[in-house]
Formats: sequence, C-alpha cells, structure tokens
Amino acid sequence: MSRIWLACALLLAAAVTRADEAREDAWWTGPMLAPSAATLPQGHVLLEPYLFDIISNGHFDTAGDRHGGPYEHDLGSLTYVLYGLTDRVTAGLIPRFLYNEPAGALNSSGIGIGDLTLQAGYGLTQYQDGHRTPAISLVLQETLPTGRYDRLGRPSDGFGAGAYSTALALYSQDYFWMPNGRILRARLDLTYDLSSSASVHDLSVYGTSRGFAGRAWPGNGFTADAAAEYSLTRSWVLALDVLYQGNASTAVRGSVPGGVPVVPGTPPGFASFQSASGSSWSLAFAPAVEYNFSSRVGALLGVRIIEIGRNATASVTPAVALNMVF
Repeated sequence: MSRIWLACALLLAAAVTRADEAREDAWWTGPMLAPSAATLPQGHVLLEPYLFDIISNGHFDTAGDRHGGPYEHDLGSLTYVLYGLTDRVTAGLIPRFLYNEPAGALNSSGIGIGDLTLQAGYGLTQYQDGHRTPAISLVLQETLPTGRYDRLGRPSDGFGAGAYSTALALYSQDYFWMPNGRILRARLDLTYDLSSSASVHDLSVYGTSRGFAGRAWPGNGFTADAAAEYSLTRSWVLALDVLYQGNASTAVRGSVPGGVPVVPGTPPGFASFQSASGSSWSLAFAPAVEYNFSSRVGALLGVRIIEIGRNATASVTPAVALNMVF
C-alpha cells in the first residue's frame, strides 16, 4: 500500500511541476502582419505566400465617426521571397497580384500586377538563450511602381501607386516564458516610409478623370506593429497583431479640359484641378491561428479587422498563408 501511495505522489508531482518549454521545441510561422527580426542563416530561403480578401464595408470621417457603405472586395496575393546572403544579411522581394470588385462599378478586367517591393535586412543583434538582448534588425525596402495606376479603362484596373516608395524599418523580436512554462514570442516593428511624386494622366487611382494631366504626391506614412504568439502546443500557436498606421495627406494637382483657369500657366481650354485627401490613421487587430507541420513548414489562418480610425476605410481582411524555410 505504501508503494502505491508513493507512486501516486510521484505522478501528482510530475503533473503539477512546471517544465519550461525549450525554444528549439517550439515551432512558429510568424503572426499575420509583423515580419521577423531574425535574419535567415546563410544559404537558406524563405517562401511565404499570402492569399487575402480586403472586404470594405464603410469609412471613418475626419471626426473618426464610422459610416456604413456597400461591400467591396479587393482580392490579392503577396509573397515574401527572402534569401540569407550571410548570417546577418537577408535580401529578397515581395511581388503582388490583385483583382478588385468595387460596389456599383465594373470589376477589374483581369488579375493585375501590383507594385513590387525589394527588401534588405541587417541583423544588428541576434537572440541568444540566457541573454536579455532581443533580435533587432534594420530593414530597408524600396517599392517600385510596377502596377497600373493611370490611363485606366476602368477604376478597378488600378493596382499601384505610380510612385517610388522608400521605407526604413526597425524590427525586434524576443521570447518570454509564461508561468506554465510555455513560450510567448513577441515582436515590435516600426516603419517609416516616404514616396516620390507620380505623373498622372486621365482616369487614375487618385480619383482623376479622363483628360486630367498633372502629378500626385502620396503622403508619407508611419506604421507600428506589436505582435505576440503563444505556443499552445508544439504545432498549434495563437497569434495577435495590433497595428497602428498613419499617413499624411495625398495631394493631386493638374489640369482638366474646360472651365476657367485658376492657376497661372494653365493651357488654354483647360482648368486647374487640385485636391488633398487629408491625413489619416487607423488601428487594426489581427488574430490568427498557426499550425506547424515541422520547424520549417507552417500554415496560418487569420483576419485583420479595422474598426477604429480617422479618414480611413473600415474593412475585414481574412487571409491564409504558408510559411516555408529551405
């Protein structure tokens, strides 16, 4: 009988004793929105394709009040293609493909190519077990205007901004062990981007109509993304992003046929045209579930929800992704 009680006591102690999860035993794909601060080992490749549907159903005015609207769908894909040049330098590109279904107007005439982003990251620090320093990377992105944006046959065929955009980002990533021994992986990514101006003609993504000729100045932007992933089991992970995005006003100036010129130098038979979108900001929440088949392959199912903002669009964006490292 004493042996039976001793065995039961040992089993109970094993059940309640905390056992910290080893970091190498936890598998991850990454949250829905925040990229990793960890650089790839030299010679390794990361492929991460996303499929998403931006479902817009309203907008926030300049006072931040929400107004409902018809449902619109912007279907698309983007793929991270990254390569470890060295253990501290990772470079690659992010191609995009889009298809728009606006409310009360013609859909896109076909799937179109969006703007292409080139990326290079340098690991300032690397996370090491037993040390307090998180992984920190400096990332430079250059977005090329490869998508159509003006001289459109229909507004839904606009897939780009027409301007070069440069973004400088600081990514960070750290690990925390919870009271139950499971791991919480956290990321904080800060990004500032600025754009060149774009020459604009006729129907465009900037709201201009046929006959317009001028330029657009996209507003600079700032993004802060705080994300966390909780290792529920080795394969299952719960994730959440909280994303703040702010943009300066986008200005458009030029001329349109007819009317009375207002700006000196406007050609005869044309009238000046100018507009400004106003500054905007939005706060998004993106819960997601990850399932990892191994330490190198995982899938993600998540949704980005924007229900707080000013001079911005309200939307719900379901997405699915596959993360693969070779």
